[in-house]
Amino acid sequence: MSIDAPTTIPALVQWAGARFGTAEAVVDGEQRVSFAELAARVRRAAAGCVGRGVGPGDRVAIWGPNSLEWVVAALGAVSAGAALVPLNTRFKSDEAGYILDRSRARFTFVSAPFLGNDYPAMLSGREIVPLDETVWSVHDEMAPVAVAPDDPSDVIFTSGTTGRPKGVVATHAQTLRVFATWSDVVGLAEGDRYLVVNPFFHTFGYKAGIVACLLRGATVLPQPVFDVPTTLDLIGRERISVLPGPPTLYQSILDADRSSFDLSSLRLAVTGAAVVPVALIERMRAELTFDTVLTAYGLTEATGTVTMCSRDDDPVTIATTSGRAIADTEVHVVDATGSALPAGQPGEVVVRGYNVMRGYFEDPDATAEAIDADGWLHTGDVGVLDERGNLRITDRLKDMYVVGGFNAYPAEVEQVLVRHESVSEAAVIGVPDARLGEVGKAYVVLAPGAGVTPEDVVVFAKERLANFKVPREVTFVDALPRNLAGKVLKTALRNAQEPGAVD
Repeated sequence: MSIDAPTTIPALVQWAGARFGTAEAVVDGEQRVSFAELAARVRRAAAGCVGRGVGPGDRVAIWGPNSLEWVVAALGAVSAGAALVPLNTRFKSDEAGYILDRSRARFTFVSAPFLGNDYPAMLSGREIVPLDETVWSVHDEMAPVAVAPDDPSDVIFTSGTTGRPKGVVATHAQTLRVFATWSDVVGLAEGDRYLVVNPFFHTFGYKAGIVACLLRGATVLPQPVFDVPTTLDLIGRERISVLPGPPTLYQSILDADRSSFDLSSLRLAVTGAAVVPVALIERMRAELTFDTVLTAYGLTEATGTVTMCSRDDDPVTIATTSGRAIADTEVHVVDATGSALPAGQPGEVVVRGYNVMRGYFEDPDATAEAIDADGWLHTGDVGVLDERGNLRITDRLKDMYVVGGFNAYPAEVEQVLVRHESVSEAAVIGVPDARLGEVGKAYVVLAPGAGVTPEDVVVFAKERLANFKVPREVTFVDALPRNLAGKVLKTALRNAQEPGAVD
């Protein structure tokens, strides 16, 4: 069976089925599925979606942890012509409901309860489909519907400084081109066995994981929750060769007792999203047998990838920079007027090229704010380019902070906190945390006569926000520091050494 090189994700699934045949495509516990069988299951899933009224231009959501069923359902929805809308497994009902309403998803694939979240119960009254292949068994297989390379492949929602998530629209062509490039740079190869710890609902887990493996004939081994003993056991038992993840993942493995585990199959690590100590890179190569350790920088609005280090970069370059712009794209550092700055001078990182999103879903105003008239995506990150074009991220124009690899946005958290009847104002910042890198800290001005404790505010937040967004500390203050224009001075909050320093 001969299939032309794929230009869409549905075509990729069937191409991989023909090219890699009986090789293992997905291994999930006792389930072992070949590329050919995966292609057949996706055809059945696509038929099931069409039977539920899905067609080109629709959106289909999916809510559940990394699993074989997630892979089949997601690729089935896309093969039916829909754009995929993944939901964060840690979301609460209000957070998921907003995205489902905003995207007008035709229905939502849901898993069984996970991490204490009962997804079916939280979506009561909405159309849901269990993440269980038995619901598709009554449908015949079908060929993928007609999908064009420039059609939307997914709408991945990401929060912004407004506190409301916005849907980033990417196309099939963008996705395949970016992750073909990503696979080439990192050296992903046919026969690699790739433990996907990064959540599938993230661009990285879905595209650098599932899509990249389909492109190169590597095996996906989904892991729903990172657990060190489980991971170490899987590496030895399944001969894992590729293990991307945040720096904390590798640090946790290095800190563990590895004496009874065989890690000799490891060869490729890709990390980023935080400062990476040079010593960590050196230990990963020396103690974990990685031949290749790379760092990269990306954001959802740039299809997940902006810059990457190469395999022949030295440990200092890999640890202290995020590498250079991927091929056929541009990265500049600009001043407040938009003028490019010379090497060594910090400014806002802007990106232009085929990796830049088509826009925010049905939000032309937000799109125009993010992408200027010349096609430059303004990332909101502050960085410095060196003489070789290596990018180093130094700060954020936005106030986002990263909690254990998950992006948290203060404005979104603040909007929830001020809904408490005893809270008059709230300002949230990220503060250092030994385990998670950063966590949220909230400064709260109470309403007159309020009789609540900081713990009460935390409980209120936990009931309405995913756990990683919940502030770990709440400090009551008489007033928030502001400038003459009335804007809260987050810098003053970050510089405050103790509660009394804020006034």
